[in-house]
Amino acid sequence: MRFLTTTAIDIDEELMNRCLVLTVDESREQTRAIHALQRSRQTLEGLLAETDRAAVMALHRHAQELLEPVAVVNPFAQRLTFLDDKTRTRRDHMKYLTLIRAIALLHQHQRQVRTIEHRGRQLRYIEVTESDITLANGLAHEVLGRTLDELPPQTRNLLSRIHRWVTDECERLALRRADLRFTRRQMRSVTGWGDTQLKVHLSRLAEMEYVLAHRMKAGQGNEYELLYDGEGENGGRFVMGLAAPGAQTHDYDAQRSGQNGARSVPGRGAVGARSAGGREGQSGAKPRPVLRSGDDRPDAPETHLLGLNGGGASYPHPAAA
Repeated sequence: MRFLTTTAIDIDEELMNRCLVLTVDESREQTRAIHALQRSRQTLEGLLAETDRAAVMALHRHAQELLEPVAVVNPFAQRLTFLDDKTRTRRDHMKYLTLIRAIALLHQHQRQVRTIEHRGRQLRYIEVTESDITLANGLAHEVLGRTLDELPPQTRNLLSRIHRWVTDECERLALRRADLRFTRRQMRSVTGWGDTQLKVHLSRLAEMEYVLAHRMKAGQGNEYELLYDGEGENGGRFVMGLAAPGAQTHDYDAQRSGQNGARSVPGRGAVGARSAGGREGQSGAKPRPVLRSGDDRPDAPETHLLGLNGGGASYPHPAAA
C-alpha cells in the first residue's frame, strides 16, 4: 500500500487510474469541528485522551494481526456489473473487486473457512457475502464516484456552493437564473476562498461550460452567469452500473443500478438531456457537449456529461421557444 499526498489541483491521469482519491473536507463546518477538537486538547480531558492514544492504536494493530492470509472467493462475481464505456474503467473495475475482497478478508473470523483439494494441495478460502457487496457499493459510490467525476473535488465543491447561492439570490430578488450575474469578489465573500484559488476553479468551470463569463466594461474584468442547473445536487456521488447483491443481470446498460427497489439508490445524474443551444446572432453552430476525465486533462478519456441550464438570453430555454 502506498499513500501519496499533494496540494496539486490536477492529478496525473495514470496516477488517478491506479489510486483511490480522497480529499480534505474544506467546508466551514469541518473547520469549526477542527477548532473544537484543538480547543478540547488544551483541557484535562484532552490530556487524558492523548495518553489513551497509544492504547487505542495498539488495539487496532492487534486486531489487524489476527487476520490470516486466506484466499477470498466471490460467488457473486459473475453477476456484478460496472461501467464499461471507457478504457480507464479496466483499472477502476479491479479497484471495485479488490474492495469487495478486502471487506470479506476483514470479516474472515465471522465466516466459515472452506477447504478444497486441487492438484494435490489443500486450498483454504472464505466466501464473499451479499453484505460485503452492499458495503463495497456504498464505499465505491463515495470514493470511485469522486474519482470518475469530470470535475476535481474542490471545483465540484465551488460549483455546488455557487449553485446554492444563485438559487437563494434568485428567490430573494425574484430573478430568473439567467438574469443573475456574479463576480469573483462576490464569490470570495460567499466562499471565504482566496482570489488565486477561486480564479483557478472558476476558470475551470468556465472552460467546461458550467458557468459563462461576460465581459464587463473595459478594464473591469468579468462577471459570470451560472449555466449549471443543479443536476444531481441532492443525490450525492455515485458510480453508474453497480449491481446490488442478488441482482440477476449481466448488462448494466439494460438494467442500471437504482432503477428499482432491489438495487442501490441513484446518485448524481450521469448524463444530462443535451447541451444548451448556441447564442443567437453570433454563431449558427451549437456548442458541443464537453466530455472530460476526472483529472480535467483535455486529451483524457471522457466521463459523464452534465446537462446545462438552458435559461436566459445567453442560452434560450427550450420551454421559451
